[in-house]
Amino acid sequence: MQDTLTPPAPTPGNSRLDRLMGALERLGNRLPHPFYLFGVLFVVLAVTSTVLAWTDAGVTVPGSDERLAIKGLLTGEGISWLLENALTNFTGFPPLGTVLLMMMAVGVAERTGLLETAVKATIARAPARLLPYVVAFVACQGHVMSDIAILVIPPLAALAFRAAGRNPVAGLVGAFACVCAGYSAGFTVGALDALYAGITEKVAAALPMGQEAPTHLLVNYFFTASASVVLALIGGFLTARVLEPRLPAPTGDGSSGDGSSGDEESLTTEISKEQRRGLLLSAAAVGVYTAVVLVAWLLPGSPLRGEGGALIPSPVLSGIVPLLFGAFVIAGVVYGVAARTVTHKNDVPKMMGESITSMSGYIVLILVIAQFIAVFNWSNVGTLLAVKCAALLESAGLTGFLALVLFVLVVTVLNMLISSGSALWSLMAPVFVPTFMLIGMSPALTLAAFRIADSATQMITPLNPYLFLSLALMRRYEPGAQLGTLMSRLAIYVVPFLVAWLAVLGIFYVFDLPLGPGAGIEMP
Repeated sequence: MQDTLTPPAPTPGNSRLDRLMGALERLGNRLPHPFYLFGVLFVVLAVTSTVLAWTDAGVTVPGSDERLAIKGLLTGEGISWLLENALTNFTGFPPLGTVLLMMMAVGVAERTGLLETAVKATIARAPARLLPYVVAFVACQGHVMSDIAILVIPPLAALAFRAAGRNPVAGLVGAFACVCAGYSAGFTVGALDALYAGITEKVAAALPMGQEAPTHLLVNYFFTASASVVLALIGGFLTARVLEPRLPAPTGDGSSGDGSSGDEESLTTEISKEQRRGLLLSAAAVGVYTAVVLVAWLLPGSPLRGEGGALIPSPVLSGIVPLLFGAFVIAGVVYGVAARTVTHKNDVPKMMGESITSMSGYIVLILVIAQFIAVFNWSNVGTLLAVKCAALLESAGLTGFLALVLFVLVVTVLNMLISSGSALWSLMAPVFVPTFMLIGMSPALTLAAFRIADSATQMITPLNPYLFLSLALMRRYEPGAQLGTLMSRLAIYVVPFLVAWLAVLGIFYVFDLPLGPGAGIEMP
């Protein structure tokens, strides 16, 4: 998740959970901003690579007879290389273009009101008995809206629960938990998926075998789509059967406490005639667009097929980002015209520009991450660490699914301290993607395991700024609620979600199912 906000200090509490979360927050706050964190790591890598180069260190990748010498950055060769490649390291970093393109497209759909209306239409039509499950499913798809999902879905869920005669706090807490858990899952594709896939592609290229492994945007699609269904069922069950029966009756009316309704309370689950018409027309337009793409792809002799007429790999998969860009823009524009949120020809490029502006923090972070990963690959330090780690895992007998589980548990703990998923993956991927490749696991599998860890504890880390927003919203219905109150209610979701994620991955692993189009469990 994005880490552009600084969370406010939690309300002091005396419970053990309050003290534990306070200590965890203080520890996490001592870590530098990810920009400075990777700056420090860059300096450490520069010194380490130079020392290893002076000692004539090298590495031989298993299966290859070529010895790769470690190259030092603080040498004449290294400084020359950095000066000549610093710009292309940044502009050529795979996630950069993909993320910006996806953000422009999703920004049109979001700023025209399409995504919010789609959420309302789904939740508002749900019967009271099925409402927890519908909210959980919608929340698990919300990451297509980026962090906007956390600002929109939980308050809407609270309103829907209250309108259905159910406890609004259950809707709020359950939706927040499922948005966080589903941030790495879902049938939808968002900017975070583009960022993860781009980083994976870059670090996998450190090994020659990595060029043969799929790292496209949909590399985990089958896995994340399946997991989102399981997470929604479990999330709905926990909300309805575990959380809601144990909640006290709400004592607030949802107001902000000063007599005004507040920004979130201005949300409503009602849909106007124009919005409903726009939703139907946009769905029809995307349906036609999808049909045209599929026919062009499946048509025998089509240039969109791969070598020898293959469907996988093919230009459709390698070019999935511009295709998705077209789908989101078409949907957003059609909806905006019908719902009258697009009234001028300049509205669409303006919306795209506003979306890019919101990504400025990521662009700055990518600047230093791109240099770090580029040096990691160029110096061969990454390859050296990967070979050593792979040998260590093999000697310890940790070469199967157990290795993935241990990786998930380690990242789960780190996720409590580094809440930015992109920063954490940029830190872990350069070592673990090549390491698992050397013991036969595809980059897609390593990324799938990381998604689990990034999802499971995101909802309870005090470094997640939206945790405090949820607390403020909950106090509208339960004025005496403390941070520990919210944390204890969210905690019931953590272990079931973690187990469910691992169970789904285990099924894919045992039965050797593709994690995404053309992306298997093992290295090609």
